[in-house]
Amino acid sequence: MSAATAMNPSTSFGNSLNGWIKWQSPPCQRTTFFIPRAAASPDNGKGNKRKTKAKKSSSPTPVTTTTESVSEEQQTPQQQQQVSLSLDDVNPVGLGRKSRQIFDDVWRKFSGLGQISRTSRADEREALDALLIREGPMCEFAIPGAQNTTVLVVGATSRIGRIVVRKLMLRGYTVKALVRKADQEVLDMLPRSVEIVIGDVGDPSSLQAAVEGCSKIIYCATARSTITGDLFRVDHQGVSNLTKALQDHNNKLAQLRAGKSSKSKLLIAKFKSEDSLDGWEVRQGTYFQDVIASKYDGGMDAKFEFTETGQAVFSGYVFTRGGYVELSKMLSLPLGSTLDRYEGLVFSLGGNGRTYVVILEAGPSADTTQSKLYFTRINTKVGFCRVRVPFSSFRPVKPDDPPLDPFLVHTLTIRFEPRRQRPVEGSAGMKQDPRSFKLILEYIKALPTGQETDFILVSCTGLGVEPNRREQVLKAKRAGEDSLRRSGLGYTIIRPGPLMEEPGGQRALIFDQGNRISQGISCADVADICVKALHDSTARNKSFDVCHEYVPEQGRELYELVAHLPDKANNYLTPALSVLEKNT
Repeated sequence: MSAATAMNPSTSFGNSLNGWIKWQSPPCQRTTFFIPRAAASPDNGKGNKRKTKAKKSSSPTPVTTTTESVSEEQQTPQQQQQVSLSLDDVNPVGLGRKSRQIFDDVWRKFSGLGQISRTSRADEREALDALLIREGPMCEFAIPGAQNTTVLVVGATSRIGRIVVRKLMLRGYTVKALVRKADQEVLDMLPRSVEIVIGDVGDPSSLQAAVEGCSKIIYCATARSTITGDLFRVDHQGVSNLTKALQDHNNKLAQLRAGKSSKSKLLIAKFKSEDSLDGWEVRQGTYFQDVIASKYDGGMDAKFEFTETGQAVFSGYVFTRGGYVELSKMLSLPLGSTLDRYEGLVFSLGGNGRTYVVILEAGPSADTTQSKLYFTRINTKVGFCRVRVPFSSFRPVKPDDPPLDPFLVHTLTIRFEPRRQRPVEGSAGMKQDPRSFKLILEYIKALPTGQETDFILVSCTGLGVEPNRREQVLKAKRAGEDSLRRSGLGYTIIRPGPLMEEPGGQRALIFDQGNRISQGISCADVADICVKALHDSTARNKSFDVCHEYVPEQGRELYELVAHLPDKANNYLTPALSVLEKNT
């Protein structure tokens, strides 16, 4: 996004002052104020620098405005004069610190509105929005619906986060910034109208106030050291804590709206008592013929019970070659509810880290002989986790069958089979027998269909990271990504190449999947992708790598799409992401 096409403050800002700044003009002492013209510069997110450099081709042209300072005794009959400011080629990040200070001074001296200050009062925020967004130079960037959207930026003082905050404000969003401490250095990094919330992503109790009133999160935070504890706290556990906090906030809203919120999940099963196990059937079977099965019969057994500790546990073992055990139930949905209005299932599970097969049976419920089977595999971990299973991930057992129609689903089955099990270490470091399993079920819910992403995570590809720390960093980053995918929130995971401090919107971008990119990307371009992904339906539930365009070696043209960024109106993200796969 170039500065030349980004905005025309000469018209927008000048018109915004018309009707605002009027004063009496009696004969009196005259005072002159000089306001330097801001030089044009690309949108590189460096609007917080204290200096505003002029163009090399010409010296700054001052804009002169005049005011009268007079005592009450010297005032004469009313004579109004209107003043407008002409600021050509303003930096797209027009809320830079230096410009804000100049504008604050003008407002205070001319209109008595007072200095713009950081505030958390709703009425003052509305007045500030009217002043800075609807009447200011940001009107050319305003996005429909942005004024009703509050975005929490985590890592707002990072290289990308600082640019994200300013881009969001230019477009009319309400912005909250989560910081660990609000010292003067942090305050100087952020615009004055940003609401600052003090908290730590590693402390779940401090995140409730941060997500209050927020509908979307952009997570730009990253650990500042390679210590395993820091990586786990910020890049993994921090993401998990924020997703849980946002879900709790959405659930609270859903309860206030009597479950009619667009983010309300449909409860399919909740295992909180022994009665909740009614209708679930434990079955055994084998993939082989009876003669072959009997030859390799090592025995198998399974049970589903409600323990004294208040847990619903499905456990057992399968020693028979080709054997399996499964837990199945015919679904009973609330009246008027059908699964075609939802995009998938989310399981809250615990256990010993086994892999399971989830099977959906779809067809006329009155005649199950015409039903068709669809399956997908899910991975669990030692301890509790949430597993998100989109309906799009289910494949027909018979290749000739049509794709799954969630409207016709009537039976849900969870199957355990010894094959394809990963070795998992027990609590004492001993590897467990992959033929035994234990699955703790907490609840099963249907995820509402959403058009937009709820949580944007800025991860990394590993390029540019020192080789001796790359494995640790990527392990923590990937764990955080997996936590976000399992959360049930609509997500977008961005993996940029090595970050560079250069203007954004100047070079074409490459979007790809599969860790194949090899170039860097500017922080401003990454920030622009984050902002555009907020309301782009093609970005929902997508993970992708992105870098600047480059000329690959012959025979290694691996990238999927090159999207150019000629101006601020070009929606490059939709065509770029429409060819990429979901849940990657």
